[in-house]
Amino acid sequence: MAEVVVKKEEKVEGKSFWKTALNKFGPLIGLFLLCVVLTILTDRFLTVNNIMNVARQASINAILSLGMLLPILTAGIDLSVGSVLAISIMVMGVVSVLWGLDPVVGLLVCLAVGAFFGFLNGIMLTKLRLPHPFISTLGMMNIARGLALIITAAAPIAGFPYIIQFLGAEFVGPIPVSFILVIFVYILFHFFLTRTQTGRHIYAIGGNKEAARLSGINVDRVLIIVYTISGFMAALGGIVMVGRVDSAFPLAGMMFELDAIAAVIIGGASFFGGVGTVWGTLIGALIIAVLRNGLNLLNVAADLQMTVIGLVIIAAVYVDVLRQKKK
Repeated sequence: MAEVVVKKEEKVEGKSFWKTALNKFGPLIGLFLLCVVLTILTDRFLTVNNIMNVARQASINAILSLGMLLPILTAGIDLSVGSVLAISIMVMGVVSVLWGLDPVVGLLVCLAVGAFFGFLNGIMLTKLRLPHPFISTLGMMNIARGLALIITAAAPIAGFPYIIQFLGAEFVGPIPVSFILVIFVYILFHFFLTRTQTGRHIYAIGGNKEAARLSGINVDRVLIIVYTISGFMAALGGIVMVGRVDSAFPLAGMMFELDAIAAVIIGGASFFGGVGTVWGTLIGALIIAVLRNGLNLLNVAADLQMTVIGLVIIAAVYVDVLRQKKK
């Protein structure tokens, strides 16, 4: 009888181990399997040039996704990142190209504008007591996009100085500088979320906001920081984008927020808050970039690509819902 009980316990422990491993490494396994399938389907996928191209394509979304991770960890969302990207780079264009000021000033102004709009999102959520970040960031999405169009009467700005183009255009050997930036920023955010008090408070608020408040956490302050960082990262993604195309245009970043949300959720984060990692988010961004790249190599039509990526997003959210039901 004792042997039967021991065997049952071992079986349960075995299932628990594989379930934990799948939850932890599921996105990485998915990325690996996707790469294997594309390698079989086309010999153009697994080449150094194409892999570096994927890394470069993933950079902008990876940066925006990292900013998006923080609101989602608090059970919130930021729908304004694409528009904040646009207004930030348009102001940078005015300062550094039209006005001819020092490009370093242009870069700093761009980041400051992004952080300011993110700060306003946080203020609307916490001080104006709007019921959900969906409302405040949806409103900001329209405000920022409108201002981006107004600044230059919807005209694009081109001819940026080399310093501004550097992050998005240059390479170190075969490796894009933009992807080196991504790795550096992800390491920094990993430290921030796992080793600082504010990082731990972000997870606590996502787990239970009221319990976090009762335990002495200044919830409003943390949320303002979260949305300010999200806006800052949108501006940083905009700088990389300008470097790639040497142009700032007011419709830049359209629908980028959806790719950022998708990367965070595919990477294992939860819309319910309190769950998600930096490295899972990076894998999510890479999955989207690899999927788009593979579909292009296979000459799949753009409209069908949107359908496939939409199905992947729905599947990721459904897995999140199932995971929450089991909890």
